[in-house]
Amino acid sequence: MRITAVINQKGGVGKTTTTVNLGAALARKGLRVLLIDLDPQANLTAHLMMDHAQVRSTTYDLLMGNAPLADVARPTATEGLFLVPSAGDLAGAEVELANEIGREYFLKDRLRKDDERAAVFDEVLVDCPPSLGLLAINALTAADEALIPLQAEFFALQGMARYLEVQNLVKGRLNPNLRLGGIVICMWKGQANLSHEVREEVKKSFGEVLFETVIRQNVKLAEAPSAGKTIFEYAADSNGAQDYEALAEEFLARRGVPKPTA
Repeated sequence: MRITAVINQKGGVGKTTTTVNLGAALARKGLRVLLIDLDPQANLTAHLMMDHAQVRSTTYDLLMGNAPLADVARPTATEGLFLVPSAGDLAGAEVELANEIGREYFLKDRLRKDDERAAVFDEVLVDCPPSLGLLAINALTAADEALIPLQAEFFALQGMARYLEVQNLVKGRLNPNLRLGGIVICMWKGQANLSHEVREEVKKSFGEVLFETVIRQNVKLAEAPSAGKTIFEYAADSNGAQDYEALAEEFLARRGVPKPTA
């Protein structure tokens, strides 16, 4: 089991879209994938569970020790893809944990405590809130690596510099094994000169950490959440589906899994 924190302190960059559709693409390749919604806004949960009445136990219950992973992880419509849902009560977790000893380790400890259940998953993707607060620190402390969705825009590298400061602090004090696993450009506007300039700057700064795959701007990706579906369920022939399929293959290639032959 490998844990990836999907993180960017800036909202609206494709973080939740990437968590959902990369996870679905990996599940479609036969992996067992767990998505953890660690954002109090619960966009990931809304994307995959249209009926919020289905939500019983949440990420809050997992973090606070009220329910084990086995009771919180729920299957989705995609075979092999599971979700730990979120709700508004997660916003209170940062306040409740603030004075707890070892507060940065709660997610890691909960997953380790239920290690037998967690071990059935090949990949765990944690959708982090758009901030670098205690919930995000919990994700980075538990993670093997971070995946950064990034828009090709003027302030992108400034945001990366701030993230790297936090990652270095977490790596030095809480999780020495944490690494920057990848950067993926989302909402790609191939015709825009700025997009190409920013991508070249990111590549110059981070080299092979940047995925070759880009996620093109695609209306179907924007529509899929309102239908409560992954892009593969909603529009399997769209550019969005093709791009996340390609990203999953590149993601696995970095794990040493060869690309399937036609």
